[in-house]
Amino acid sequence: MTRRAVIGAAVAGGAGVAAFRLLGLAKPAGNPVSQSLNGATDWISPLATERAQVQQLLRRATFGAGPADLEKALSDGYAKTVQRLVETPAAKPPPFPGGDQAAKGSPLKLVQLQKWWVDQMLKGPTPFAERMTLFWHGHFTSDYRKVGLQSPYVYWQNLTWRDNAVGDLRSFLYQVTTDPGMLRYLDLGTSTGRSPNENYSRELMELFTMGAGTFGEDDVRAAAKALAGWREPQPAETVRTGVFDPRRAYTGGPVTFLGKTARFDTKGVLDQVLAQKATAPFVVRRVLVNFVMPNPSDATVNRLAAGFVKSKWSIRQLMHDVFSSDEFKSASSYRSLVKQPIEFMVSALRALGAESLGQLTQQHGSGMGQTLFDPPDVGGWPLNEAWISSNTVMARVNFVTALMQAVKDLPVSTDAHVQQLDGVLSPATAQLLSAASSDQERWTLVLASPEFQLK
Repeated sequence: MTRRAVIGAAVAGGAGVAAFRLLGLAKPAGNPVSQSLNGATDWISPLATERAQVQQLLRRATFGAGPADLEKALSDGYAKTVQRLVETPAAKPPPFPGGDQAAKGSPLKLVQLQKWWVDQMLKGPTPFAERMTLFWHGHFTSDYRKVGLQSPYVYWQNLTWRDNAVGDLRSFLYQVTTDPGMLRYLDLGTSTGRSPNENYSRELMELFTMGAGTFGEDDVRAAAKALAGWREPQPAETVRTGVFDPRRAYTGGPVTFLGKTARFDTKGVLDQVLAQKATAPFVVRRVLVNFVMPNPSDATVNRLAAGFVKSKWSIRQLMHDVFSSDEFKSASSYRSLVKQPIEFMVSALRALGAESLGQLTQQHGSGMGQTLFDPPDVGGWPLNEAWISSNTVMARVNFVTALMQAVKDLPVSTDAHVQQLDGVLSPATAQLLSAASSDQERWTLVLASPEFQLK
């Protein structure tokens, strides 16, 4: 089943007549169809042209583009745009009002915190850094439900992920391990040498760095001992990281961890994790599935992983290599990924120049399955086709409808299908757009189209 058929099948599963008509994906009998310009089962990739490469880069490395952003990127060209996005340091966002006061007893307000982050995605000067912050939010996972809103920890964590988003993985892992929110979420903050908690040591290897099947239970127990001793900071300590208390640490002597026997401390554990052959390919594969294609080949993964290690774990260099790779610009990568709900909503707002309407993302995100600061579990957000069902497709259409009602002054829609969809349309979408008689109709069709759901 092709990507379009997956979405078509979801709509045909019960999204309703309105979604059928808007998305143009289902026959009246409810059978999914898969059409393209040449009658085959997929679109024709335009990625042989630099313009299409630039547009795909902006869809994946940022949150889409309005006319001004697209014009600048096209003027600069692909290589220069990659360099600008990747090399520009993350801008520090304005402080979240009351964020630090949570340490003194004033709880965070989740809705306001979500709006604060969405505003950075919409208006911030470094959209690539925000896109990477979202990626790490889904990789090094925690949620406000367990971490709580009585402390500033989920806010601090967002700042930490942004600060490290394109740094080096070795330093980032240390920040992840000692992050107060993570200490609470995976219980490392309550772990002691006498009673080591294994939650963090397990997820560090299985979900964050190495993958399942690359370590044993003895490694989990050994790492738990070596990592014990961290606790959450007290309000009077005025620090944004965990505090190591030697009195809580393991004092039982050397342990054997991933084949090496030593007196490991936290940095030693992380160094040993990074020394494993499985680590670089695991992280690189996660990057590729988020930014390039859903099923990257082992050859592609291993080539980029070798460069990642050679660069001394530079995330910035890895992302430069990813965006400069032949695979990123290959025909098979075109529209091979599904936008996460927040990507879909923010890119729609940016397309219309409606950056002041970020609150709509909070009102509609849960219906699509994504609430910021609340991933479903420690495995993080689902990817690609997992976002698509009859209910979530209908929720996306409802968001577009609400957005059309909220925008007071729509941009001219004449070139909307070119700027937002590369001008590459299915016959169904093209027919509906040709029949549209107003800017509102055309923008509704562009943003609700299956083409816009993909990146």
